[in-house]
Amino acid sequence: MTISASHTDHPAHAHSHSPWLIANLLAQMAFGLLAMTLCLPSMQEWGTLFATDQSHVQLTFSGYVVAYGGLQLVYGPLSDRHGRKAILLVGLVIAGVASGLAVFATDIRWLTAARILQGAGCAASMVIGRSLVQDLFQGHQRTRVMAYVGMSLGLIPPLATLLGGQIHVRWGWQANFVLLAVLAPLLAIAAWQGLPASKPHAASDSHWLRAMLSAYRRLMREPRFLLYVVILAATTATFYVFLGGAPIVLKGYGIGPDGIGWFIMAVPISYIVGNFMTSRLIQGMGERRMMAAGQVFTLTGLVIMLALGLAGLKNPLAVALPLLLLGFGHGLLNPPALAGTVGVVPALAGSAAAVAGLMQQLTGATGAYLVGLVSHEGAVNLGWMMLAFSLVAACAQWWLHRR
Repeated sequence: MTISASHTDHPAHAHSHSPWLIANLLAQMAFGLLAMTLCLPSMQEWGTLFATDQSHVQLTFSGYVVAYGGLQLVYGPLSDRHGRKAILLVGLVIAGVASGLAVFATDIRWLTAARILQGAGCAASMVIGRSLVQDLFQGHQRTRVMAYVGMSLGLIPPLATLLGGQIHVRWGWQANFVLLAVLAPLLAIAAWQGLPASKPHAASDSHWLRAMLSAYRRLMREPRFLLYVVILAATTATFYVFLGGAPIVLKGYGIGPDGIGWFIMAVPISYIVGNFMTSRLIQGMGERRMMAAGQVFTLTGLVIMLALGLAGLKNPLAVALPLLLLGFGHGLLNPPALAGTVGVVPALAGSAAAVAGLMQQLTGATGAYLVGLVSHEGAVNLGWMMLAFSLVAACAQWWLHRR
């Protein structure tokens, strides 16, 4: 596979101050996370509605996450080879069709299959959005834009759970999928009209599968890239364990579908603040110190939450308040880690974003599924699971900076 020197039809500085372009990128990347979290409040009721147990209900979430991560592995290299926009449009069409199928689900297997197909379509939005950030921005500006991305995406889980819970109560769980089926074609129009056309980054002088495997072999020889991926994957798993387990824990504390979002909001809101601080401090602090600070805040928040749980304090605020520190820490940690993954081999930004996205979603799906296998009378088991994944990220970060 030959790597092309040209990355885009448009130089990076031509788009660096375009608010409409950035808004379009943010909307595309947000769609997958919106589809993932909008129906979280409904998952409390699906076990009863479909006469199944909680582990099968959790598979609707894990199945989405696995497809969301796995298909990034295909979309990334294809976008390097054929350009970003066309691949993004294909993904949005798949996501829209899958959302329509979910509306008519009559059993948990049908719903799980629709969620898997939905995740497969939404995968294009995230991987191609990250690749376009690499294409259009440079240096610290790229990290700063990744921070803006994080600030915006941080709003999605709390807003989606609040919105999804209200829609569930008023119009039923199917209405959430109707909303997603409408948004998909609107985003396709926005992508067609508003995103710049890009030249292929990789020359098409070999079979697409051979070129894809060549790109991944190249990335696997980069230890720095692999360590960045481990950091992102373990950090994402920590958050997905929280997303999958918090509704169960909060249900035990008497919090219903229409109230879950107010407590889940703690992590994303503080994550937004952390990303804002990253956008302001990255040039002065540098990536290494920023990431180290992020780990300190993350681990401190988890230790406090776990200590409160072990002390027997069963109150939703005993979960939400300590995790403000975790969200803030992730906001400091993720933007430089994301910029690092796509910046190690810039010509393979799509493939790099795909590998990172796959590993994030696989570890996240694993964590979310494990949540359904243990009891959650309080927050202790949830705290131990989140701490375990966070320690993996901390170890990988120590090794990256040691190198």
